Amino acid sequence: MTHHQRPRATARADGARCDFACITSEGALSAALRPASPGPDGACLDAACAVFDALHEQIAVLAKDGAVLAVNAAWRQSGQVRPLPGQAMLTPDIGSDYLAACREAEGLEEDGGVKAEAGVGAVLAGRSRQFQMEYPSHTASRQRWFRMTVSPMAHNWQGALVVHEDITERHVADADLRIAAIAFESSEGLMVTDSRGVILKVNRAFTRITGYTMAEAVGRTPRMLSSGRHDADFYKAMWAAIAEHGSWAGEIWNRRKNGEVYPEHLSIAAVRDQEGHISNYVAGLSDITLSKAASDAIRTLAFYDPLTRLPNRRMLLERLRQVLDASKLHDRYGALMFIDLDNFKTLNDTLGHNIGDLLLQQVGARLQACLRQGDTVARLGGDEFVVLLEGLGCDEPGAISHAEAVGGKILGELNRPYTLGAHQCHSTPSMGVTLFHDGWPAQPEELLMQADIAMYQAKQTGRNGMRFFDQKMQDSISSRARLEEALRHAILEQQFELYYQVQVDGLGKAIGAEALIRWRLADRSFMAPDSFIPVAEETGLIVPIGQWVMETACAQLRQWHDEPGMAHLVMAVNVSAAQFHQRDFCEQVRAALERHGVDPALLKLELTEGMLLENIEETINIMQQLRHLGVRFSLDDFGTGYSSLQYLKRLPLSQLKIDRSFVRDLASDSSDQAIVLTIIAISRSLGLDVIAEGVETAEQAALLEQSGCHRYQGYLYGRPLPADQFRVWLAKCTGVEERVAIE
Repeated sequence: MTHHQRPRATARADGARCDFACITSEGALSAALRPASPGPDGACLDAACAVFDALHEQIAVLAKDGAVLAVNAAWRQSGQVRPLPGQAMLTPDIGSDYLAACREAEGLEEDGGVKAEAGVGAVLAGRSRQFQMEYPSHTASRQRWFRMTVSPMAHNWQGALVVHEDITERHVADADLRIAAIAFESSEGLMVTDSRGVILKVNRAFTRITGYTMAEAVGRTPRMLSSGRHDADFYKAMWAAIAEHGSWAGEIWNRRKNGEVYPEHLSIAAVRDQEGHISNYVAGLSDITLSKAASDAIRTLAFYDPLTRLPNRRMLLERLRQVLDASKLHDRYGALMFIDLDNFKTLNDTLGHNIGDLLLQQVGARLQACLRQGDTVARLGGDEFVVLLEGLGCDEPGAISHAEAVGGKILGELNRPYTLGAHQCHSTPSMGVTLFHDGWPAQPEELLMQADIAMYQAKQTGRNGMRFFDQKMQDSISSRARLEEALRHAILEQQFELYYQVQVDGLGKAIGAEALIRWRLADRSFMAPDSFIPVAEETGLIVPIGQWVMETACAQLRQWHDEPGMAHLVMAVNVSAAQFHQRDFCEQVRAALERHGVDPALLKLELTEGMLLENIEETINIMQQLRHLGVRFSLDDFGTGYSSLQYLKRLPLSQLKIDRSFVRDLASDSSDQAIVLTIIAISRSLGLDVIAEGVETAEQAALLEQSGCHRYQGYLYGRPLPADQFRVWLAKCTGVEERVAIE
């Protein structure tokens, strides 16, 4: 069956012979082109068919009624490739109704089938000279787009010629161009140059960033944007990177058309042709003014104090690391000064933090004015400043002398009056100085610690001065730190023990005992309270220690209650200021007494003068609550403080205790005798009992008795003993003379 049918010709009016006739089977060209041997079975040997089949486009000839009369090879082959469901297929077989095929086609745009049918019909009817339409016809393996062109037959031949052209490559290229055009007009500035750097094209973002329009930029070179901030070496390195890697990216300073210099992130890529030669350069640029400002702000917050604009602790530590590393390379000393403002909190509390901030700003400015170029001043926080001095010479004495000179200058400047708003103020500094040399100390934190230690030494010796770091200072602090750590461990492990020292009346009869704490060490030896109580008070550990003492003392009172001859003993317990002023102190005491079933009258709390006067009204309230329970109070170490008799008479005390410092030289010091007589007289006038501690000789006891004191405590009557030994010892003792003999 042949696939081509010869359309019926109609003679031209002018009688001319058309060119198509030259390649028909009767023409000379047909004879010249006829194959030497027959083609495949069924193949047409007509020269027109040969031309028809040689075309890549899919071509069909339609009859006037739309029937497919003939198709070429490309049309036939397309019919063998099945599109995906829903995709158009407009290459029906010979004999098919092409108008119906158009009408029933899927995958066309809305009403596309109707439009195709109408367009093809219009050409066949002679109402239109041409109809075109593009449509997709995707297969499972690839996406395809076609353009259908329908034209009437020439030379008055009836029917029409349908040509389907594969426009997939063009369609994809157009899509790529559209995407590229959209991308080119992105928010990033883009600039395209030729291989010589002459600008060929820029986008709108480029104009927005630089101020140059496309008309102003095209034909010029990027040198028009140069800010002058980068030297020739910078650009040389940039172009070397492009030559080696094909691209470069980084931050650069450029100049806008209005002359403003701005930071820009620039990326340049080289474009090469098929031969590998550079044909163009494409540059992308972004204005990073805001991001760089934000980055600079973040860096400022990270490395600088926002109040004084001085380097902060983080930046100082970085600087110290650099300086310490550099000091290993040369034989020169440096110094670190730690400066703390004296009584700064008082100024803040009285004049307000805004005035305190003004002082800190002026201190920072004065410190900077005192230093050389290259020296560093930083604010660590609060009222703490640090000064770093470098290059102080190659010998230690010279470095010390230089540091002293700078320190003296700083002390003088910071002692000058300050004008803080409407206030005229004075402030003084305490300064600690430490030297570093040859990379030692190795760590910045250690160097800071040494200067800090020296600064606190300056405060302890009167403030407004300067002290150099001494290793003995650090040894002392390290020893204290070890003691604090050991003390915390002792609390957890309950390594404490109570000793009891008897208290007697004028007849030598035991009337009570004072509970005295001892710390039992790992080697079974004991540490006296004078060695660890000060550290416990400074660190707040005295509170849990005091709670343990209270609990243990109440438990011991309960045991004495069941012992013959001990049920009447009153237990004296020392209470620290920190423990006494706890909110629930009264409840702690009450709970301990109830827990162990102890008569509150047998508990006597010993308080010092200083702690009573910290908050007199609160103190009186706490004491009265406990007095209502039946607890007694003794004022310990009376006479060593600054008691006010006006307050003393308001305190619900039971007893005054004469300090051992007045008893020690009582026999030989008339002043001590006068003080003791005064204390006894005060106690009588206030209706209080009086007891003397530290009684070690019979002569002291006799003088106290003559003066009117009939309660005693001291080695003359008994040493502090553990509970078991105290019980045994007390059972054996019947009088003063017998106890003295035992001692």
